[in-house]
Amino acid sequence: MNVLVLHGPNLNLLGEREPEVYGRMTLAQLNGKLKAHARARKVVLRIRQSNHEGELVDLLHAHRRWADGIVFNPGAYTHYSYALRDAVAAIRVPTIEVHLSDVRKRERFRRVSVIAPVCAGRRLGRGARSYLDAIDDLIARE
Repeated sequence: MNVLVLHGPNLNLLGEREPEVYGRMTLAQLNGKLKAHARARKVVLRIRQSNHEGELVDLLHAHRRWADGIVFNPGAYTHYSYALRDAVAAIRVPTIEVHLSDVRKRERFRRVSVIAPVCAGRRLGRGARSYLDAIDDLIARE
């Protein structure tokens, strides 16, 4: 199974950005956990991060024939990016939306996801475990 992990805006600052919300784990540490988890399950990962909406759209398009599933943390784009929503819908690859924090319990604007309706599922509020659970969800779909 091939899985694309896509980290959206500001995730490059994990470990230093609002550690009381996102924890002290860096993006490199998170990616290391993802790789180990995937390797143990014989899943091939490609991991990308971008702060740019158009680049995230391009990555979704570019991986649409390679990926059997996508684990996607769209960051703040979750709440308003119809371009990303449409890209997920267009490529028709099972996608799990993930968030380190539980966006349903945060500021009102974070409680709405325009991307969730076109995703195969969501994993929220469990830190790195949200990503690991999403990989497992994709495996279970096979």
